[in-house]
Amino acid sequence: MLVPVVLAAALMNAAMIAASAVSTILTSDELGSSLAGVPNTAGVLGTAAGAIAVGRWTTRLGRAHALRLGYGVGVAGAALTVLAAVGAPIALLFVGMFLLGAGNAASLLSRYAAGEAVPDSRRASAMSAVVWASTAGAAGGPFLMAPSQTFASWLGLPAVAGPFLVAVTAVLAALVASSYIRTVHPAEEPAPIRHEQTPTGRRTSVLLAAGVMVAGHLVMVALMSAVPVHTHHHGEGLGLLGVMLSAHTLGMFALSPLTGWWIDRTGPRPVMLAGLLLLILSALLTTQSGLAFTPALFLLGYAWNLCYLGGSACLLGTPFESRVESSIWAISAVAAASSPWLYTLGGYPLLTVISVVLAVPLLVLVLRRDKRTVAVP
Repeated sequence: MLVPVVLAAALMNAAMIAASAVSTILTSDELGSSLAGVPNTAGVLGTAAGAIAVGRWTTRLGRAHALRLGYGVGVAGAALTVLAAVGAPIALLFVGMFLLGAGNAASLLSRYAAGEAVPDSRRASAMSAVVWASTAGAAGGPFLMAPSQTFASWLGLPAVAGPFLVAVTAVLAALVASSYIRTVHPAEEPAPIRHEQTPTGRRTSVLLAAGVMVAGHLVMVALMSAVPVHTHHHGEGLGLLGVMLSAHTLGMFALSPLTGWWIDRTGPRPVMLAGLLLLILSALLTTQSGLAFTPALFLLGYAWNLCYLGGSACLLGTPFESRVESSIWAISAVAAASSPWLYTLGGYPLLTVISVVLAVPLLVLVLRRDKRTVAVP
């Protein structure tokens, strides 16, 4: 049961990467570089809205049907991007990217379906497999862009339509793969990954886990959005910037199996603690220029991974799954927009202070929580 969940997530991520990259180019050519970020912003907002929609569908129809609906909306969105690329009004591109975001939300939330498809002792490992699949999608999508442009030209279409054709094909394949996911009705879903003594304690732990996930994502987006500006101010070329971004992406996804194994062995609490500590350390290291900067971005990526998967393990089987995912993506849009402005005011020292202010209170709260409230049964 795990294979179709992981495969669909990887395909959807490849589609989103391909469409996001070329949509910027198409918008820049059509409307000017000042509006080039609009389609990707639409994709982020679509992911936030899609997470809420998939969550509601899950409540009404069950997990598997909700994921299929999400991927189905993504197929429609990808089709609209193709139309925009071949001469239809550019507004269809923005609508298409928004709808693609719904498919992306289904991909992200499918990690909970993976957690339900295996025995309790391997839930976190299964969820981490879906996050790890993002690595394959992120790596594979860009390699298809150049051949797809050649293929589009061979068909008599504008070359820019090629990556969008890849996107619609990949999302359609994700939809087909999702048809093999076992239907889980909400009433049959497993209990959350941790036990509580009281409903109040249960809710507190879930909210705390959500806070860790949101803080981890907010700090990561804020620090990473300033990296291109930082490298430019220091006279570094695109080659070094590429190395930095690759190191960060590797930290985000490559060690996911290790994180899942860790959660299954010790429970989410130590993993969330480690994530918050690593978040603070990596933020402090970004204030150091030179050799320490790139490793800091790798550590920042893994800190996000620990916070994201550790918190997700606590949310499995609760009504907060989609709400937290939506919040994460809505906040990321704000963080991405404000980070370069904050960097110009105070550089990485200011961003680090903000990061520490966000992480330290959560670190204290997680330390104070009784171990039983976040332990694997």
